[in-house]
Amino acid sequence: MTQTSQITAAAEDTRRQSRIHRAWFVAAVTFVTIIGAAAFRSLPGLLIDPLHQDFGWSRGTIGAAVSINLALYGLTAPFAAALMDRFGIRRVVAVALTMIAVGAGLTVWMTAAWQLMLYWGLLVGLGSGSMALAFAATVTNRWFTERRGLVTGILTAASASGQLIFLPVLSWTVERHDWRPAAVTVALAALVVVPFVWLLLRDHPADVGLKPYGSREFVPKPAPVPGAARRAVTVLFSAARTGPFWLLAGTFAICGASTNGLIQTHFVPASHDHGMPVTAAASLLAVIGVFDVVGTIASGWFTDRYDARRLLAVYYALRGVSLLFLPILLAPSIHPPMLFFIVFYGLDWVATVPPTVALCREHYGEDSAIVFGWVLASHQVGAALVAFLGGVARDAFGTYDPVWYASGALCAAAALMALVIRRGREAAPVAG
Repeated sequence: MTQTSQITAAAEDTRRQSRIHRAWFVAAVTFVTIIGAAAFRSLPGLLIDPLHQDFGWSRGTIGAAVSINLALYGLTAPFAAALMDRFGIRRVVAVALTMIAVGAGLTVWMTAAWQLMLYWGLLVGLGSGSMALAFAATVTNRWFTERRGLVTGILTAASASGQLIFLPVLSWTVERHDWRPAAVTVALAALVVVPFVWLLLRDHPADVGLKPYGSREFVPKPAPVPGAARRAVTVLFSAARTGPFWLLAGTFAICGASTNGLIQTHFVPASHDHGMPVTAAASLLAVIGVFDVVGTIASGWFTDRYDARRLLAVYYALRGVSLLFLPILLAPSIHPPMLFFIVFYGLDWVATVPPTVALCREHYGEDSAIVFGWVLASHQVGAALVAFLGGVARDAFGTYDPVWYASGALCAAAALMALVIRRGREAAPVAG
């Protein structure tokens, strides 16, 4: 190569580096996609009382449908991660959003509880599972070498941002116009995002001739991996022979039990039991979403710098303490101590995700997205159990208080479990 050619090549490299890397645009599309899909996550807690009044179904029955949704959300995730390796991110996500739209739309015509379990539990559960956090983990692993913790935090926060956007709208719709228009809103929100995914999302940096963000070397796009289901199960069996997997799965199961299963499903009806209007309670959940964004992005920043195990221990311990105080804070109106709980809990809501993803990456390398999918499955199984048992407890005791106390104790156990996890061989040096 001549000196002139070298100078030209160097100038071209400098010009490319001065641009915003395509990875950030892919992350932005992923963020918007998760926001659009978050509409379905906002609705279950708002449906419990209206469905109970309209159809006479018990809260336990409605909670069972929500628990099916939550369980499938988690159990589908590892297979979805493997399917993304086989068919590409775009195709899997577009099909998943369509399933969410169909399932949510069909609930408008349901007349029996089994239809709620089929439409909302099965269809929306399968679709949402393919849009789970394994989607964010796959995008992060493929497109970023640096700033992975921060990007994971931002993409995780997208679900909370969606909750912030949709909860006030859906709660107002349910209160003023019944629950059916709210279900249609969820269906439309999922459909609107499909064109963005198909036209703007790309599966791998090599598709557009780029290196992953922060990488010094070009990474060829791996060949499609056949046997997605077999690979997901094989990775599970391999990971299940290691201690860190069970500790991560156990702590994340408690995470799901104390967030999606408990607060997201039962906070609104529990607040309504104490005389608080549904719109006010839903607004508090939306405020949780505001601070969830801040807490999750901050957690991603911390994860790039500090020991992920210690971060998890702190997060779970603080969450457990806050839940023990919640029963005495519920009241007919919003007061300062309740607002303090909402802010505190919001900062901690899914702050556990970036350090959990980082620990999966440390221990399981290239299989980390699928391993995290299985860890997420445990998260959703925990959420499903509490979504169901919380409704049963409310039917049996006339109050949610035993559920709050039990969840607080479980969070304390999760904090201890996090400290027992050993460091992975791929762990980066941390401060502190």
